[in-house]
Amino acid sequence: MTDSELIVDLRGRPIETLNDFWDAVAEPCGLPEWHGRNLDAWSDTIHAHGISEVIDSHDVLVVHVAQRGLFEGSRREGQALSDIFDGEQNRLVVHALA
Repeated sequence: MTDSELIVDLRGRPIETLNDFWDAVAEPCGLPEWHGRNLDAWSDTIHAHGISEVIDSHDVLVVHVAQRGLFEGSRREGQALSDIFDGEQNRLVVHALA
């Protein structure tokens, strides 16, 4: 059986801040309007479930981003966000710019 993947490709969006990330994932991940725009809320959403029916209806969440802005170099906020993804059930894939 193949895992059902929710693939969210944000490579075409400029993501300079965590707020940009929350704006970018809100719709494709089905985040409710009341969803907290912080790392703890995101961790609860992708690990504990019960917050997003869209995410919960898939076995795996894969978010693709470009290696720029928030995900360029060693920006603290980008690294903190990246650390929330477990690399198995939910993955953040950072693509180098061509």
